[in-house]
Amino acid sequence: MEVLRVVGGSPLRGEVRLTGAKNSVLKLMAATLLAPGTSTITNVPDILDVEIMAELLRRLGCEVGHDVPSSSLVITVPERPDHRADYDLVRRMRASVCVLGPLVTRLGAADVALPGGDNIGSRGLDMHIDGLRRMGAQVTSEHGYLLAQSEGRLTGASVWLDFPSVGATETLVMAAVLADGETVIDNAAREPEIIDICTMLQQMGAAIDGVGTSTLTVVGVDALNPVQHETVPDRIVAGTWAAAAVMTRGDVTVRNAHAEHLSIALEKLATCGADIDVLPDGFRVSMDRRPQSVDIVTLPYPGFPTDLQPQFIALNAIADGAALVTENLFEARFRFVQELARLGADVRTDGHHALVRGRSCLSAAPVEATDIRAGAGLVLAGLVAEGETTVYGVGHIDRGYAGFVPSLEALGADVRRDVVSDR
Repeated sequence: MEVLRVVGGSPLRGEVRLTGAKNSVLKLMAATLLAPGTSTITNVPDILDVEIMAELLRRLGCEVGHDVPSSSLVITVPERPDHRADYDLVRRMRASVCVLGPLVTRLGAADVALPGGDNIGSRGLDMHIDGLRRMGAQVTSEHGYLLAQSEGRLTGASVWLDFPSVGATETLVMAAVLADGETVIDNAAREPEIIDICTMLQQMGAAIDGVGTSTLTVVGVDALNPVQHETVPDRIVAGTWAAAAVMTRGDVTVRNAHAEHLSIALEKLATCGADIDVLPDGFRVSMDRRPQSVDIVTLPYPGFPTDLQPQFIALNAIADGAALVTENLFEARFRFVQELARLGADVRTDGHHALVRGRSCLSAAPVEATDIRAGAGLVLAGLVAEGETTVYGVGHIDRGYAGFVPSLEALGADVRRDVVSDR
């Protein structure tokens, strides 16, 4: 079993360069299923989830080449891919469900195992299913699989999402681009990753209006073409480095980043007392004292991202004062505070609220990452704890952070991978 050993006390100083967003590239890979031929995706992060999605595409009949040094994927889609996404892969990564829309709209059939992934709360597929049904698909659930079928092309429809779900928006946009007629998706998600996939679909020949707004209008076309597309930089990884700089009283420049995608998070760090400099290709965060506590309320974009909530709880755990953190998206996101408490953090939860009372220092201990962002939050806490913190569950971190340990080492952190016997 691999673990991370983190010795606290070193401020992070230097530069890091982002690769593409995990929450975008996996959906871009699925979108290539809409067009036979060879598509190329660049700025691809070298993370475990990309390899899982690549294997899923291979099982559907695609050829996938991953050139890690050039951060690119070359995906060749056959005229008639398979339509079954097996459980052994889908259970490892929830994003696998994003093949549902492309398969049913292009092939008229999709058998996709009910997904797994991070254990951060219920994330039902009701909105995906309801939207596809409005477009004429027959969707049932049998033996742990979602079965979607359509006789002929899907039909454009008006769809209202009860919540601006990123996953449902992606599924329905990808289904609508080859549907017959006009589809209007109201209360659509507006995340940069949604804009990224819509931009790629437009490059492929899709007709989509309202990109970046809460109403997307899609007019179906007869066919799409393969393209080359660059993945948007990962704003969550950028926010993680920014929080780490503040917690360790360091000075970190993040390159290949879009500061406007993190406006609220950076404003919160400024409230903590950090100096924020926006650069043409990213931003710089510096801190020379103990941060002030800051309240957080997670909301759909452009609100504060839930994927940065654990990192900011870790920040508040060593800040001066008390902060209230409100989680409005995933009810189980607070599970990781039990592990943070092992480091001495004072966090009390009640429903979707957490009260964090900052302490002047934390104390190293063994902890377990329960999801990608919880793992990042625990590593950040280990960077400011006295002694050596052992972080188990490294596989979660590897799913979302490319080259995490080498980047930390380059910034001056005392961190290393180690192999231990299973507990």
